[in-house]
Amino acid sequence: MNRSSPAPSSFTLRQLQREELHRVWTIDRSEVIHHLYRLTNGQLERYPEFYDMHGWPDGEPEHYTPLLLDCRDRGGWCAGLFDGEQMIGAAIVDSRPLGPNADMLQLKFLHVSCAYRGRGAGLQLYRAAEAHAMKTGARRLYVSATPSERTVDFYLALGFTISPQPDPQLFALEPEDIHLEGPLLSL
Repeated sequence: MNRSSPAPSSFTLRQLQREELHRVWTIDRSEVIHHLYRLTNGQLERYPEFYDMHGWPDGEPEHYTPLLLDCRDRGGWCAGLFDGEQMIGAAIVDSRPLGPNADMLQLKFLHVSCAYRGRGAGLQLYRAAEAHAMKTGARRLYVSATPSERTVDFYLALGFTISPQPDPQLFALEPEDIHLEGPLLSL
């Protein structure tokens, strides 16, 4: 963690224009991972697995950019968090209702650059996504989380729980992810 990074209050959060959505791939997602989670008999199980991540996996920006653009084009909410002109984080909430009561929205993307983690940037993005979801009448957010310990622990600390009924389409796309539902939103 870079302690010389500015405090979150000096960051600027704003909605992203369609033509700048590709800037999410400038976020430095570097991370050393020591543990992952998997779901075993309905319970989270943490196990050792080492990855030294640098940048985005090959092909990921090319694969996911059209999906993110499609999400935005159908009414998804896309916001970037900036330190000056540098995008240091982003959050994207899909507009497609999920769940048996169609009262959840997917937090499709939430990433913070490595140097800004642990300084409140992720929480600032999450709270903005939560506020957007509440404005639309959603009752909770849904996350298909990368199974890394830091990612899952972030959502658990926010009150997310294992989804009792994972969205079938999202589960089919990412069966190794940890599918979580956020706490009830105060409407």
